[in-house]
Amino acid sequence: MTTTLRPTEPLQRAADGALSRHYQVCVNSRPVGEVRLSTSPAFGSDGVARIADLRIEEGDRGRGRGTVAALAAEEVARGWGCTRVELRVPADADAALRLASALGYVHRNRGMEKTLGAAAPALPDGSLGRAMTEEEFGPWLELALAGYARAWRDRGVPEEAAWARSRRDHERLLPQGLATSDTLISVLEHRGEPVGSLWVSFKDDKAFVFDVEADEAHRGRGHGRSLMLLAEAQAIGNGKRVLGLNVFAGNTPAERLYESLGYVPVSYSMYKNLL
Repeated sequence: MTTTLRPTEPLQRAADGALSRHYQVCVNSRPVGEVRLSTSPAFGSDGVARIADLRIEEGDRGRGRGTVAALAAEEVARGWGCTRVELRVPADADAALRLASALGYVHRNRGMEKTLGAAAPALPDGSLGRAMTEEEFGPWLELALAGYARAWRDRGVPEEAAWARSRRDHERLLPQGLATSDTLISVLEHRGEPVGSLWVSFKDDKAFVFDVEADEAHRGRGHGRSLMLLAEAQAIGNGKRVLGLNVFAGNTPAERLYESLGYVPVSYSMYKNLL
């Protein structure tokens, strides 16, 4: 039997230049599933493709249909000039995670969430959170841009593209800097001394931590935990009962901290460089 992809629509091009196309997965012309392939404008080019909504009908699973469909999607991405493919897998989709790993996809980061209670947690004695000042924002933004670009570069993204992604994301998420709506950027102080910073968004039905960082000179003293407690208190204060975040693969201390606070994985972002 032959498994192929059959386009169900013309090639789509969005206003930002991103490409997309929906396909049926067919076995001897019989539809058994579907897959959507698109390019990601996140790095400012068509060089990154994304596999989304790869689905095989239940009765046709376990026969290699998903494997062939994913490989065929990679060939389409190569034809579009892409050099990398990305995908996101729900944390409870064990079969999809096994398939992605078997095809050579590498774990880049995972999304985690925690359902919050009604009462805001208290910070340790001597610790308090306050709003970041305009004088602090400029130096903080420089460090945030560099750190985010470095995280992408460490995972195989070229230097220029990593910096472009960092600048683009920060401009999109903080269009008015500290005055950006539904956003709090805070400083954690301990006994009057700044020891870390926190960036939380409240734009959707969930709160989301975009950046949390204990200052290098004050690490290893529990301030990372205090920053996350501050994030939870801010989420509850803004009427949110779920707090989410992303953690890059390999950041073992952060993963252990989040797990100890009750955060659970909800998705895995993975990538594969095309040869």
